[in-house]
Amino acid sequence: MRTPLEIDFEGMSARPDIRASIEHHVAALEKRCGRITACRVVVKAPGAHHRTGGFYEVKIHLLLPEGREVDAGRTSPADERHADLTFALNDAFEHARRQLQYEVRQMQGHVKHHESQPIGIVKSLDPSGEFGFLEAAADGHEVYFHRNSVLKGAFKRLAVGTHVTFVEEMGEKGPQASTVRLLRKHSMRI
Repeated sequence: MRTPLEIDFEGMSARPDIRASIEHHVAALEKRCGRITACRVVVKAPGAHHRTGGFYEVKIHLLLPEGREVDAGRTSPADERHADLTFALNDAFEHARRQLQYEVRQMQGHVKHHESQPIGIVKSLDPSGEFGFLEAAADGHEVYFHRNSVLKGAFKRLAVGTHVTFVEEMGEKGPQASTVRLLRKHSMRI
């Protein structure tokens, strides 16, 4: 690290054994990922706060190259194990490790960025109730779909003008949708 490790204890005295444990955890993060430029750890003792009750809070803030940051705070009001400081520390650093690995992979270009599925509008439905056509919102091209392509048996809920997402592939007679999912009304983004 470029800057010294910062460790703050809130509501408790600084314990040498806990400080040593934190230093060990940070060294393990550096060994595994090697890209930490600064680290601050805050250990907060259990208090009378209604949300956290008798559980330790551990917050870890890591600074990485390229201005990236990792914030890992662990307080689990539903998990009694967080009443034990050693468990709370181990859990927080495990969470920080996973986040740090993700950030490092992203910096190295190893994280896939998935394109969102295209959005379409039901343009027509065959009277037989077996298939229909979508109009792709992006460019207006027509895409065939079969009732079996509509997820969760929702074909019966389709009507002309219904907004959907779909996965397009090339069929024997042109573009077809292999997966059609109804959009909830509040999530329509056309």
